[in-house]
Amino acid sequence: MTRHVRVFRAPGRVNLMGDHTDYNEGFVLPVAIDLECRVEAAARDDRRVVVRSAEFEGVAEFAADGSTDPRAVAPEWGRLAAAVVGVLASRGRPATGADLKVASNVPVGSGLSSSAAFEVAVATALCGLGGFPLDLVHLALACQEAEQRATGVPCGVMDQLTSAAGVADHALLLDCRSLRFVPVALPSDLVIVVVHSGMARRLTDTPYAERRAACKAAAARLGVPSLRDATVDQVADDPVARHVVTENARVGATAMALAAGDLAAIGQAFAASHTSLRDDFGCSTTETDQLVRGGPRHPRDSTRCDRRRR
Repeated sequence: MTRHVRVFRAPGRVNLMGDHTDYNEGFVLPVAIDLECRVEAAARDDRRVVVRSAEFEGVAEFAADGSTDPRAVAPEWGRLAAAVVGVLASRGRPATGADLKVASNVPVGSGLSSSAAFEVAVATALCGLGGFPLDLVHLALACQEAEQRATGVPCGVMDQLTSAAGVADHALLLDCRSLRFVPVALPSDLVIVVVHSGMARRLTDTPYAERRAACKAAAARLGVPSLRDATVDQVADDPVARHVVTENARVGATAMALAAGDLAAIGQAFAASHTSLRDDFGCSTTETDQLVRGGPRHPRDSTRCDRRRR
């Protein structure tokens, strides 16, 4: 008997503006890209989830009721899928088994959110097979929690929500506090080119958690709920906090420039964002600096971190 196979997909993303603002309850302006993770899914009747990958070796298998500890799953790439199963189970998804065949053309380690695309594609497939609908925001939140469980990294929700809610030929102006988002049309004469710096990136290999803690500490010193609530005057002498506050403003300015088709203003905002990340947030690499400058490497030998490369 031939089983009914369904296909689900989720794209990667690139962030146009708003670096390190998401976990400060600020604003971001990401865009879904034309690279994606696809999942061929069929139901099983044994309450097991079996996942195969076109890119990685091995077969991951675990309980459909979410009882399997993701940290115990082998191969390692299957831990994200097990975490997705566990989070969805905690939200009430029935323990419907599934055969999942995953294929992705989102490059791993490129800063294009291959893990978020994987999580959202797998979660959408599991919800579809289990007859368990979730709206886009709650689907993204479930995937965010799954990544935190599987990796221990306190990531924000921007990547997952962009993958779940991205609109063709639009960026998403996303408020990371309310999780409300508005599609912003991209000018027809605008082409987004993503250039890899040549440095592989894994969030777990960066000082992401330390930087997030530094932002939380800065907000506490200022007596505000998050750096989103701080003013430019309040953060004038705190470079880390100053980046977040000014970057939030650049998100709004970039969205307005997109709507107006003002490509020069967009370029100016990009340049200011990189300068702020490099000089205030201490978050760049010599390779990225060289790409932005278009010339010799920047003299500062900055350490690798979690800069989402444009």
